[in-house]
Amino acid sequence: MTVKKLNKKILIPICLMAIISIVTIYSALTYTSSELGNLALKQTLWYFIGALLVAFLIHMKNEYLYRHTIFLYIVGNILLLGLLLFAEPVNNSKCWFSIPGIGSIQPSEFMKIFIMLMLATMIHNFRSDYKNPTLGQEFLFILKTLVIVLIPSIFTFLQPDTGAVIIYFIIYFFMMFASGIRIRWFLIAGGIVFLLLAIIFGIFFLQQDLFINLFGTDLFYRFERIFNWQSGTGLQLENALAAIGSAGVFGHGFNQTPIYFPESSTDFIFAVFASNFGFLGVIILLGVIIYFDTQIVLLAKRKLLDTDKYILAGILGMLLFQQVQNIGMTVGLLPITGITLPFISYGGSSLLSYMIIIGIILNISTEKDKHYKYR
Repeated sequence: MTVKKLNKKILIPICLMAIISIVTIYSALTYTSSELGNLALKQTLWYFIGALLVAFLIHMKNEYLYRHTIFLYIVGNILLLGLLLFAEPVNNSKCWFSIPGIGSIQPSEFMKIFIMLMLATMIHNFRSDYKNPTLGQEFLFILKTLVIVLIPSIFTFLQPDTGAVIIYFIIYFFMMFASGIRIRWFLIAGGIVFLLLAIIFGIFFLQQDLFINLFGTDLFYRFERIFNWQSGTGLQLENALAAIGSAGVFGHGFNQTPIYFPESSTDFIFAVFASNFGFLGVIILLGVIIYFDTQIVLLAKRKLLDTDKYILAGILGMLLFQQVQNIGMTVGLLPITGITLPFISYGGSSLLSYMIIIGIILNISTEKDKHYKYR
């Protein structure tokens, strides 16, 4: 495939987000530990490696991924289990493998893609086998797909990485909705989830000692962190709001972040950008993000292979959730969950996983007439 054939409507916003990411991370270096090195330079390197990865995927085609879906899924789960058994804790979490000379690798970022691929092939095979499935057949299919998501979710939750687990299930919901199964299953699932959450939250707020006895102190502290946003307390949120609120229309200027807050180059990268470039800069960033998401929606509306449509549904669900959650928690509208802003926040593993997604999207936009056989 030549460069001319690539979807420019996908490439242009990615290039713009790459520039925004590197510039904003550089600005965040003022309050970033020197032990981490020049994160802006590292992010540039990760984008370069990501571009090579996109080129490789375009050469191999999506069929290569579909044919090796089960293998990738198994490897992903082995890596997640390996973290629990062998990884060194970082801030009381076993989320990363440390590789000398390279940095750290976070398997949960790639597990998102493996889950998408696995679900897409399962949905495709189910729809091929059952044109008009019965309730029983659909129920059995739902159980099988749920197990596929639950296995990595358990490993990831134990790390602990609650944010990644939430994203797994967001992907699952969007892809199952795109699969065309009966709406009643979503209503039943919604009712069950609501009831379970009501019981768990009721115990958390009314019987905290019982909650700790049932679920342990680790989950209790995770819940406390999530609900801190209600009172607007916490150094991260208070300082982020102060930085954003004082920016005005044009911001304080490049590399002029006025106040310190933790995780400025990752979780709270939006606050750095908003404080530097103000309301006008935020409008431009949101415009780029919305344009990119819209292009995925428009691509999904084309005449595509059903497998590609399911993949796009998972990608869109993941991106929308992370974008809304990250920006929402930065401005105090949503709980702080440690979810990063795609393509903008610093992170080698997350950025490479997003670039794999870009390779998949570019392939879909040029292979819509091809028929895969990957049973």
